[in-house]
Amino acid sequence: MKILIIGGTGTISSAITRQLSESSHDLWLLNRGTRKDEVPANVKQVIADIDDTEAVLGQIGNEQFDAVCEFIGFVPEQVERDIRLFRGRTRQYIYISSASAYNKPAASHVITEGTTLANPYWEYSRNKIACEELLMHEYRETGFPVTIVRPSHTYCERGVPLSVHGLKGSWQVLKRMMEGKPVIVHGDGSSLWTLTWNEDFARGFIGLIGNPKAIGEAFQIMSDEQLTWNQIYECVGHALHVTPCLCHVSSDFLAAVAPKEWDFTGNLLGDKAATVVFDCSKLKRAVPGFQCTTRFDEGVQRCVAYLLAHPELQVEDPQFDAWCDRVIKAQETALKAFSC
Repeated sequence: MKILIIGGTGTISSAITRQLSESSHDLWLLNRGTRKDEVPANVKQVIADIDDTEAVLGQIGNEQFDAVCEFIGFVPEQVERDIRLFRGRTRQYIYISSASAYNKPAASHVITEGTTLANPYWEYSRNKIACEELLMHEYRETGFPVTIVRPSHTYCERGVPLSVHGLKGSWQVLKRMMEGKPVIVHGDGSSLWTLTWNEDFARGFIGLIGNPKAIGEAFQIMSDEQLTWNQIYECVGHALHVTPCLCHVSSDFLAAVAPKEWDFTGNLLGDKAATVVFDCSKLKRAVPGFQCTTRFDEGVQRCVAYLLAHPELQVEDPQFDAWCDRVIKAQETALKAFSC
């Protein structure tokens, strides 16, 4: 099959690129080329800004594709652009949405593709919902061959997935653990969460490409393993060979006192603070044999080893570090005031 990926070098899409490049597919990537040296040699690269329609058409000409996979479409205007570009040029358009689009908290903690889409906390998620609605309207009205994919928290070796960190990523949290300083966990740490290794996700995604059962449908792709946030942080500590000191702080309080640009309202209240268990039986019916095989304790060992071996990824975040100290001290002071 001839497959075009818009993006192709991110956390999720890089694994898909690698796996497809090892097959007989004719794979094309369309992106700005910021990581072009990481792309396998047998992959065709279209280096352009997807918003520059003339530049894109100048490189892809009249090419027809069996599938176009959109990984960097975040607002309806971008989806409308894709519809104009690829209507009549692809047999399948796969749109990456987000499991954060599900209503939080949902009526049931077991999430299926039929769970209501509504997120009053997070504009990112509301935009994803609007994109989905636009695409399904096009499918119903014009037959535009859409497939919607909703990932949850997918990770790779480049970063350790955690719930409370600053804009510079998770390294500062790991540094605090290694220094014996307390690290913040939202709530009481008992809510359930699902983390998916990107190579596992890629196998499920690739099973949907060219799959006639996928047209006009939405699928969620994630691991069947559920962990509490306490267990997640403990796995990280184990990978670092330390016992983490966990400081539990209310999600509402964290959202109220964090800088707005960290968007803890969306990330926590609109997503990670709610217990969710994903039912992936629909995907398994469409892609027989699909199964995630990487447990989080195994995946995070790879993450930590990779980060420790790559100093350029060890980006410190003094602002976040100082904020953690302030939050922890404020909570300790409040507890002492009521213990008198």
